[in-house]
Amino acid sequence: MATVKVHGSVFSTASQRVLVCLHEKELDFEFVPVDMSSGDHKKPPFLSLNPFGQLPAFEEGDLKLFESRAITQYISHTNPNKGNQLICQDPKKMAIMSVWMEVEAHEFDPPSSKLAWEQAFKPMFGMTTDVAVVEENEAKLAKVLDIYEARLAQSKYMGGDCFTLVDLHHLPNIQYLMDTQSKKLFDSRPHVRTWCSDILARPNWLKVVAMKNN
Repeated sequence: MATVKVHGSVFSTASQRVLVCLHEKELDFEFVPVDMSSGDHKKPPFLSLNPFGQLPAFEEGDLKLFESRAITQYISHTNPNKGNQLICQDPKKMAIMSVWMEVEAHEFDPPSSKLAWEQAFKPMFGMTTDVAVVEENEAKLAKVLDIYEARLAQSKYMGGDCFTLVDLHHLPNIQYLMDTQSKKLFDSRPHVRTWCSDILARPNWLKVVAMKNN
């Protein structure tokens, strides 16, 4: 029985971040599905794990965590010698990596999440996509990706020369947007396109995609 438990949904982008991190670190874990359609994430048992009622929640022994990016950092810091290195030991390199993690959370995630909701999730739920919202957020994301293009012209990955949590945190939203018209924003920028192809093909990410498709 795995001592690590992840309470979440295979369709949840935040849950996917934690799942791919665990796979990258080659750690055993138990995945506990949460039925969002029944509102289980808003009910007392789950709220004891995450008082905000959002996925995922993480348990390891008596430790309970929420917020996917905090969870991935905990996993990476506490398992430095397992699987792939996702953080930098050098303070200066870690500082640079931290800058780009903040960029992902505050600049990339808001418009990409809105685009994923409008174009991937709404059709899934039989809802109508708001074209105006898509146009507005494509314009916002385009500005972010212009900066990414310049960054990736100087560095193979967003956080440095190797794959780190910075790249990992981007995976879920990029994956959803690859099946939408917003794919053009990534494809039209050569360095961004190469970076996306690289990280989306990682075997540990494909394991998460397979969970979603089963």
